[in-house]
Amino acid sequence: MLRDFLLFALIANIVLSVDRGNFKTCSQSAFCQRNRKIQPGDSPYIAQLDTLTVDETHLSFNILNTKSNVFLQADVFSLEDRTVRLTVTELKPLKQRYVVTDSLAAEPKQKPIKVTAKSSKEVSAEFGENNRLIITSDPFHLDLYSNDELVISANARGLLNIEQLRLKKPQARNEEEVNKDNNEEAAESKEGDAENAEKAAEIDAALVEEKSSDVGDAAGEEGMWEEHFKSHRDSKPNGPSSVGLDFSFFNFQNVYGIPEHADDFSLKTTKSTDPYRLYNLDVFEYELYNPMALYGSIPVMVAHNEKHSLGIFWNNAAETWVDITSEAVDKNIVGKLIEFVRGSDEMPQMDVHFFSESGIVDVFFMMGPSPADFFRQYSTLTGTTPLPPLFSLGYHQSRWNYNDENDVAKVIAGFDENDIPMDVMWLDIEHTDGKRYFTWDEHKFPHPEEMLRNLSSTGRSMVVIVDPHLKQDDNFPVYKEASDAGYFIKDRDGKDYQGWCWPGNSMWPDFLRSDVQRWWAEKFHPSSYASSLPNVFVWNDMNEPSVFNGPEVTIHKDAKHGDGWENRDVHNLYGMLVQKATAEGLIRRFDETERFFVLGRSFFAGSQRYGAVWTGDNIADWSHLKISVPMLLSLSVAGMPFVGADVGGFFKNVDGELLTRWYQTAAFQPFFRAHAHIDTRRREPWLFSPEEADRMKQAIRQRYALLQYWYTLFYEHEQTGMPVMRPLWAEFPTDKNNFKIDDQYMVGSALMVKPVTEAGAKGFNMYFPGNKEVLWYNYDTYDEKESDSKPSYISVDLNKIPVYQRGGTIISRKDRVRRAAILAQHDPYTLLIALDKNQTAEGTLYIDDGHTFLYKKGAFAYRKFTFQNGELHSIILKGDADFKTKSWLERVVILGLRKKPKSVLASSTRDVGVKLASSFIEKEKTKILVIRKPGLNIAEDWKITLQ
Repeated sequence: MLRDFLLFALIANIVLSVDRGNFKTCSQSAFCQRNRKIQPGDSPYIAQLDTLTVDETHLSFNILNTKSNVFLQADVFSLEDRTVRLTVTELKPLKQRYVVTDSLAAEPKQKPIKVTAKSSKEVSAEFGENNRLIITSDPFHLDLYSNDELVISANARGLLNIEQLRLKKPQARNEEEVNKDNNEEAAESKEGDAENAEKAAEIDAALVEEKSSDVGDAAGEEGMWEEHFKSHRDSKPNGPSSVGLDFSFFNFQNVYGIPEHADDFSLKTTKSTDPYRLYNLDVFEYELYNPMALYGSIPVMVAHNEKHSLGIFWNNAAETWVDITSEAVDKNIVGKLIEFVRGSDEMPQMDVHFFSESGIVDVFFMMGPSPADFFRQYSTLTGTTPLPPLFSLGYHQSRWNYNDENDVAKVIAGFDENDIPMDVMWLDIEHTDGKRYFTWDEHKFPHPEEMLRNLSSTGRSMVVIVDPHLKQDDNFPVYKEASDAGYFIKDRDGKDYQGWCWPGNSMWPDFLRSDVQRWWAEKFHPSSYASSLPNVFVWNDMNEPSVFNGPEVTIHKDAKHGDGWENRDVHNLYGMLVQKATAEGLIRRFDETERFFVLGRSFFAGSQRYGAVWTGDNIADWSHLKISVPMLLSLSVAGMPFVGADVGGFFKNVDGELLTRWYQTAAFQPFFRAHAHIDTRRREPWLFSPEEADRMKQAIRQRYALLQYWYTLFYEHEQTGMPVMRPLWAEFPTDKNNFKIDDQYMVGSALMVKPVTEAGAKGFNMYFPGNKEVLWYNYDTYDEKESDSKPSYISVDLNKIPVYQRGGTIISRKDRVRRAAILAQHDPYTLLIALDKNQTAEGTLYIDDGHTFLYKKGAFAYRKFTFQNGELHSIILKGDADFKTKSWLERVVILGLRKKPKSVLASSTRDVGVKLASSFIEKEKTKILVIRKPGLNIAEDWKITLQ
């Protein structure tokens, strides 16, 4: 009884607010402090270039730490597509260090490297196209050049650090120290068992002679061999094991990426703050504009200037911190005024310092030089998101929790009665039998399969939550199977790791093991989970993993995974591997015919291969609506395209204006889901005033009209790695005025969006890139505006947010209203053609069946539309030239046409020179030609001629 009360009190505290004291700062992390104390300019590491060996694709040599006489092995690999890999680790480690492989889509393909000069002081080599590198001996550093311009240097500031693995010298502990640890272990234990209080003594019994003299003066430094945080103790049987390296980006002033943080898109310097932290944690109601860790970690950083987009990928899954400094950015006001008066030829430079608690230095340099090149290079390494099923790009309705089958039916009826499209109903943890996943509460959901079939009959799907913690209950078959098979993570003593989560006492499958992944995947087969129907998909929440009574609300670092790896080595991989196993289960359940949809909260580099992610437990506040844009941009440039934020905010009640603005914003973001906490008021659109409800409906309808445009962008992402949601510089890379803009963005190359993120807004400044070379058309009014590369004041009302179509683009949309995406599969298309100053435009359209993997066998049509010299052409780019669809071209709208044509003719393989009806509209700010009912099949070759 007491235990249940304590668990309830703990969960209640977690749900109500974030306690900043639950999460470490750098001052509370021993390895963060040690690496931050390293001073630039005094590196003890010398590359022994007389040990250099060269083969066709890689260079290998030793590095000596002159302070400890410890040798390291360094390898430089030339990879395909102007990419270089550097690895540095101990030459003869006490034990193997963890090397991350799960992040990579495949083993990187190596390409030739040619040594062009060699001496005892430096080695020069060429790789890729117009790229070269120089390895300098004393001190070791690696310089990378693009077209003879130095762009990146590793260890330029001399912050390389490899803490060797070692054995601890015997050290007596007095009775007071032993009792202190015993008391801490008892407090940490959820049961308060005496057996856990004996763990410190067991660790002390394993002390042996130290391996080498590398420890130096730090041997007795606090945090080297064990660390304490609040009531938790972290044993460190191998002592300090951190690795770190600095990188300098020359002639750059902006770097981006390393999500997840609730901060600006252009990363800020950390000179006067903690470093950015990458350590997957359950941080509810998170603070904004803070470098603290959140739910996921992607250690990739991109630097951009007018000439180059390039980046680094720090392939390490341990806790990681990233410092960012810049002399130009960090100068105080007086320093900047002096520089302005005197003039300065100083080249701007961004210096970054990555350091991780364990593992090896394993870094990839992606040389760009264009944004598209960088995105392709990174996706070649870590993969892209497979084309999602069409329904998943529609609107998702969720809350914690819909009460029962009757409640679900009423909500669905509400959408239909109010003519609001909706594709997916979501069920949170209360749908299960006592938080036992893969089950249903037989009182609230007595007929789940009937409910699911009724949902399917309307063209809709359901997502159910399946978290990785399993309720400790021998009568729960999934738990019993895992327990009997030994599938759970172990604690430092080799026993099944226990903790608290939603069900109470819980255990966590060890997803680092491939056999556990296979076992988990099998649980989604209809033979194991009877309700796993074709329209059922999955949400993996709490997959950091979240452990309510664990250190920093997660698993202990000295917990053990398969092959003996500590959680400290692999922590940031866990969430990705949960999502991977779930995705594989959904693929296998119907013999790999149907596409999957899985939403995860925790992620790492490579998670994009397994589904979507969202920004976690946000708040119903204007500031959280505003921060969603830079957060999603950071994820997007880090290879994660299928991203979104909870519409309306998860915590707290939301008013009608804020919810309206959130719908209008999220309709133009990749993952579109409304979600809310169990204690909030219901917030389905029709529960607000008629005017507010109508605005929300129109925002959702606008999303559905553009669904095929979104679908095409996701197909193109899978092929090229280009983000779906893009920063302005991805499309206008030479316009330095947009490098820090993170309150507006591009959807693909055609649409520019600026959300309204302030209450009562009547207007604001919006930036129109293009330097007078680009025309922009208001998506709703069609008014034309010339780019001027400066902010322009835009008036706004409550009905819309500003969205502009870029001149020179063609967008495909479907304007008929359907209740769900699949029901519009054969509906006709409208082409919206926005002409540039040369009276030309182009666009693409991708079509397939919307849900199977047949597209991978060529069952699709990928078409290109071009308008030039008064002719609109449709041609096949890729796929099946005989692909069939019932969809036809219902309307063509041409914006910016200079004069009215005398006639409009259509020609196809069946008919030539068919005259079409049209109307020419001359507005004050643009001219519009509307061509009605061309009647052409959208999947065939044809042309429309303006005479």
